[in-house]
Amino acid sequence: MKKLALHWQILIGMLAGIVAGYVLSEFSWGRDFVVDWIKPWGTIFINLLKLIAIPLIVASLIKGVSDLDDIRQLSRLGTRTLGLYIVSTMLAVMLGLVIVNVANPGGFIEESTRTDLMASFGANAEQNVTKAGESRDRGPLSALVDVVPENVIGAASSNGNMLQVIFFVVFFGIGLILIPQEKSDPVKRFFDGVNEVVLKMIDLIMLAAPYGVFALLAALVVESPSADVFKALGAYALTVVVGLSILIFIFYPTIVRIFTGISYGDFFRGISPAQLLAFSTSSSAATLPVTMERVEEHLGVEREVTSFVCPVGATINMDGTSLYQAVAAVFISQAFGDDVTIGEQLTIVLTATLASIGSAAVPGAGILMLVIVLESIGVNPAGIALIFAIDRPLDMLRTVVNVTSDATVTLLVGKSLGKLKTPKAKEWDDHLEEKV
Repeated sequence: MKKLALHWQILIGMLAGIVAGYVLSEFSWGRDFVVDWIKPWGTIFINLLKLIAIPLIVASLIKGVSDLDDIRQLSRLGTRTLGLYIVSTMLAVMLGLVIVNVANPGGFIEESTRTDLMASFGANAEQNVTKAGESRDRGPLSALVDVVPENVIGAASSNGNMLQVIFFVVFFGIGLILIPQEKSDPVKRFFDGVNEVVLKMIDLIMLAAPYGVFALLAALVVESPSADVFKALGAYALTVVVGLSILIFIFYPTIVRIFTGISYGDFFRGISPAQLLAFSTSSSAATLPVTMERVEEHLGVEREVTSFVCPVGATINMDGTSLYQAVAAVFISQAFGDDVTIGEQLTIVLTATLASIGSAAVPGAGILMLVIVLESIGVNPAGIALIFAIDRPLDMLRTVVNVTSDATVTLLVGKSLGKLKTPKAKEWDDHLEEKV
């Protein structure tokens, strides 16, 4: 019997996890059983993915940068990557603002519901306000300072320092370009070998993906807040979901179709395992190894492009987070009865774009950056307590957008540099190689 494709296995695992979580939550002992005996396997699965994120970035990015013929090629690659990421983020923010202004979800929040939510989640809100205040009080160039690590080993000890690692690795790759080839070749061969080992580790980890997402979804169901909270915030959640769905199912595949010629079906068949994994883990960093593998092996972008564009995207490109921040900022203002002016909405576009660059590629980072967006338009940041109840499932969906956006930009950059081979052409080449 033909083996099920990976994305179907993951999807079955997700559905089974939801059913198992719902059934077990009906028993008095069910919640504790899931938390104690099932959830840890999901945590282990995420940790395995995070474990290889830094080695993958180091090996693949050094190889990718050093394979460029000269610094001018790196400059073209970097300029196009950053430009496309910034444009896609701003478009996502503007889409969010259009949808939230039309839907006006804040008008559905009743005073009693608002009071209950603030009481339940106010402590978490104050904690994030304090953290954001510490970031805001730093100097204007602090973000630039943070990019350059003082100790690369220390930077590599945390996935949250991915931008510092990327800086060092690109710097190292530039050094390899500038030294004689006979001296750089042994180093490049070493990192090429490391990269192959890490990719094989990804294959092994993905064998456990259906079971990992089963554990993650089962835990999410039993730990979710009450249904009353979801009903009260349904209008807000639906607004966010509509915006994110437009990006996933309409905007990105259409852009890919127009500029690369890759069909909707080929695009989703290529990237769907990474999308499903992003939904389950809520982490662009944890999904990065799979995103790179799918874009390279199944969508045809050459490794020197994927090894640069994907890690950078996982660090600074947060389209889903940006759209969510725009919707959430206006929603909270509406819930408090405040009108958001055109000027304030333009401020949201700028602030949300910059904040997305600063968002870590880990679950829940968007909430922290939302505090900065709210304060930029003079809204009480404690209002984030209103959306805490349903942030987790929305975080899962906006991570799918982030990963899909990374793949889209990688395809566009690959096409612009002549480093993209469409799935059909790649299949034909593989067929010829088998014949030979």
